[in-house]
Amino acid sequence: MQAKNERIGEEYTTLSSDGRVPFYRFGPGPFGLPGTGTRTVVPEQGSSEPCGNGLCDICRAQGCRERQKIEAQSDGSPCFKVSGMRRIGGRVRVHGAKNSVLPILAACVLCDSPVHLKRVPRLSDTGVSLRILDSLGCTSAFSGSEALVDASGFCETRIPDRLVREMRSSVIFLGSVAARAGEASLCLPGGCELGARPVDLHLMGLRALGMNIRERGEKLYATHEGLHGAEITLPFPSVGATENILLAAVCADGKTVLRGAAREPEIVDLCLFLRKCGARIVGEGSPTIYIEGVSRLHGTEYTIMPDRIEAATLLGCAAVTGGKLELEDCAPESIGSFLSIMRRMGCELEIYRSSVKMQLSGRLTGAGIVETAPFPGFPTDAQPVLTVMGCAAGGETRVREKIFESRFKHLPDLVRMGADIDVCGSEAVIHGGRPLMGGTLYARDLRGGAALVTAALAANGESRIYGLSHIDRGYERLEKTLSSLGADIARIR
Repeated sequence: MQAKNERIGEEYTTLSSDGRVPFYRFGPGPFGLPGTGTRTVVPEQGSSEPCGNGLCDICRAQGCRERQKIEAQSDGSPCFKVSGMRRIGGRVRVHGAKNSVLPILAACVLCDSPVHLKRVPRLSDTGVSLRILDSLGCTSAFSGSEALVDASGFCETRIPDRLVREMRSSVIFLGSVAARAGEASLCLPGGCELGARPVDLHLMGLRALGMNIRERGEKLYATHEGLHGAEITLPFPSVGATENILLAAVCADGKTVLRGAAREPEIVDLCLFLRKCGARIVGEGSPTIYIEGVSRLHGTEYTIMPDRIEAATLLGCAAVTGGKLELEDCAPESIGSFLSIMRRMGCELEIYRSSVKMQLSGRLTGAGIVETAPFPGFPTDAQPVLTVMGCAAGGETRVREKIFESRFKHLPDLVRMGADIDVCGSEAVIHGGRPLMGGTLYARDLRGGAALVTAALAANGESRIYGLSHIDRGYERLEKTLSSLGADIARIR
């Protein structure tokens, strides 16, 4: 690992002399990176700190001179300009999973030697996570789709409010920071407003492990004098709570049995990473996970799993435009429920070990009743794209949202585009078959924003989609991916 770090450090220095900066720095320190180097950005007073050279344009950090120059040249907010009625097709490799890389970055806090991550997606949430690590005294470097994290300089236990409010999953740092340092503090997290997503299950599990957690207004303060194993039962398979408990339990004294655990593929990915770092975990992917605490975790090299929601989104884009698409390295087993619904709607699928081929010979048909559920059920994150598929289909699709009560914020925009949709509580009834017309659309959350892009691709005419800060949280340059597949889409600043 040390040799790897030195090689990467030398590469950085060599390429910098040629005017190219392959690594984006999130803090001073090792990997052979100079403490002050090419294009280092100095934080400005009164604004959030820049995330690093070159990534500020997607992580929304203020104070970056390059970002300020771009914004000064812009007439308004950035948007996607989409001309619809073009078939989406071709071959594409899925990026790394947003919902996997974020808890793994939080887990790096527990490692006493550097971690080398591959297939890291370039997302605004990734940038926020690396800035959080920087604020804790860790050192990070990011190049292309690889990241290096060294937590040997870890020295801070308070996570800045401005960073927590940018990303709801930042609460995952509570378990790892408190487990390593004996204390941690942060405010209640932000992110997409999808209704009530309380952290009570997180706190219940951490308290069972021996943490003393005080809640004062919007602040959480966690302390402990040594964590111990416990038997914990979650009344609901919360992904975030499962991750926080895992991060705290891997270094606790004794054995922990976690029942009612989330079974999502991202949980499995986190456990595989922790095991490579020296953790003792069995049972991931099942409702019961067994953890035997160890005294220390070490660094490792690890490749992030494919993003199953990006895979579902791209398949949905191809389906509503009547295209033919091949997804490479996409872990089909992680989107089995989505593929089942696609078949029900008339899509022709060829499924292989790590790839999926999809084509639509005729027209989509209504999906009937679809309910979102924890894995292996239909994923709530893919529900917005499914509603667009229902709009393009002949027949009726009934979508019942069982996870988040505010997952239908994109539907009014679809109705303005010409869709026929009735909403009653947590159920949306989509009467498909009506043509969609382009228009001015506003993304109000991450997955809803992806659904609006999908709808714009199938619509007649031009659409402009605003609120790209939401979409950039979970899709790496979505417009470039879709353009490579034949879409007429561009980011307009």
